[in-house]
Amino acid sequence: MSRTISAGRTPNIQIDSIRGDLSLVGWEGDDILLKADDEELRVSQDGDQVKISCEDDLSMRVPKGASVFIRNINGDASIRGVVGNIELKEVNGDLSMRDVHSVTIEAVHSDFSLRGAKGSLSIRKADSDASIRDVDGSVTLDSVADDLALRDVRGNVVANVGEDVVMYLNPQPGNAYAVTAGDDILLVMPPKASATLTLSADEINIDWDGVENDKDATSRVITLGDGSAAFTLSAGGDIRVSNRSDAGESAEDFGNFAGMGMDWSGFGERISRRVEQVTARAQRKAEEAARRVEQKARDVERRSRRFKGGLEIGRWSWDFSPKGVPMPSKPQVSEEERLAILKMLQEKKITAEEAEKLLAALEGGS
Repeated sequence: MSRTISAGRTPNIQIDSIRGDLSLVGWEGDDILLKADDEELRVSQDGDQVKISCEDDLSMRVPKGASVFIRNINGDASIRGVVGNIELKEVNGDLSMRDVHSVTIEAVHSDFSLRGAKGSLSIRKADSDASIRDVDGSVTLDSVADDLALRDVRGNVVANVGEDVVMYLNPQPGNAYAVTAGDDILLVMPPKASATLTLSADEINIDWDGVENDKDATSRVITLGDGSAAFTLSAGGDIRVSNRSDAGESAEDFGNFAGMGMDWSGFGERISRRVEQVTARAQRKAEEAARRVEQKARDVERRSRRFKGGLEIGRWSWDFSPKGVPMPSKPQVSEEERLAILKMLQEKKITAEEAEKLLAALEGGS
């Protein structure tokens, strides 16, 4: 069912625990709208401070200016359209974010994707792949266990990655980019990019007009243009730097990039398939979670039908005439049917006395 909370246009929302999936969307409204199983939802409020926990899936709409702190999400999460600061301690499933501001994450244990951030991004620990696109501020990734795809980051970058890294960047004067990868690094920049590259790897390949390759070199310092941006790249495998729009065509022969499903055709126009797949999958799961929550509410309502002289709930028929104590027509009862009785009492469709009789009969009483 739905619940509406009024806490102003810039509320501070603390989500202690979500046992299922979370869908959180910023909107132009002034209220917080929650959709979840009412029996599983806990909410408290003190002015613009709102605390929430849910034992199942939760779908939320919040004012765009809300600030959000999340302690734990057991399932997947999709967050979009929130321009206040966002802090997450732990997400056990996939995390997809879009059109946000500044984000701080302690740990995400599955795939992470972000597209569109006006502020900065900081992640202490990501246990799977990370795909990041279109960030105005800096990106700090203390630990990414698997692959990293990075595109259009306009601030500084610091990243430590267990496997492959692909960076699709237009370096800004004065910015610093420090990336360490356990396997390979592919850096693609515009032909007129200005950067100083300090590189260390098993093999270094510079696909750039005017720069000669040294097949035996495992470390190099290279200046492109006026050298105004600083790159420090260290790879356990190979490093390749290119300004070619078709760089991805040879990537499948370069380390493990074929496994990332990268599509580099049309430099500046398209992002990797990996980014799109991760984002779409997380969004799909969040939408499915919201549908499940709504379906539960509809099921309870459908099971709660009145009829003349009595009440019908699922497989049970109850007679409130003076003939005697209500008795079930069939021996089994589900938790949903028990919930339906409590819901009808809350909505004043039955009296407390009638509810007691129904619950007593469900539990085998007289």
